[in-house]
Amino acid sequence: MLFELRDVHFKDILHIKGMDISEHKTTCLVGESGAGKSTLLKLLNKMNIPDSGQVYYKENPLVGTDPVKHRREAVMISQAPLLFGETVEENLQKGLIFSEKPLAGREELMKVLTIVKLDKPLDASAEQLSGGERQRLSLGRVLLMKPAVYLLDEPTSALDEETEIEVMKSFIECAKGHGGTIIMVTHSTNVAEQYGEEIITISK
Repeated sequence: MLFELRDVHFKDILHIKGMDISEHKTTCLVGESGAGKSTLLKLLNKMNIPDSGQVYYKENPLVGTDPVKHRREAVMISQAPLLFGETVEENLQKGLIFSEKPLAGREELMKVLTIVKLDKPLDASAEQLSGGERQRLSLGRVLLMKPAVYLLDEPTSALDEETEIEVMKSFIECAKGHGGTIIMVTHSTNVAEQYGEEIITISK
């Protein structure tokens, strides 16, 4: 099992008696707004620490692991994607810098832009991108990192339905090609039904 949660309490937001998340699958976290889905992702990323209970990663308590090392393995994209640097290329390379991996060549950068359906030159200004384009840029950045776990918080919320399905299809294929596990908060019934090998409903 990749993640296990046992008797986890976090503030008045999240109370989980038991939850298991499998490795090498796409798990979709669904539920009504305010149920604690984003909070759960942050627990898995060690951005949140439970008030009580334990989160295990590959059978080891997460509380004892180095947070930076863990976040290089379990990479998270927040709902409002952040920009790192001025150009599209700088933003794509930033994840590799963070994870202390060699920078990608031009061909690999262009390939990842194709995978996430972002038709922009590498020297384009990241500031000029729309919300949906920034989301796709963030997806491209984490794909280049090839982490063990992709933690995605509403990664397609700014995309129309057709683009959303196209982007997630190619993203998931690529991530799985690297042996990655995807854990995704999604509002999209379409995405959950088409790509969720496991669907976990979070309720208040």
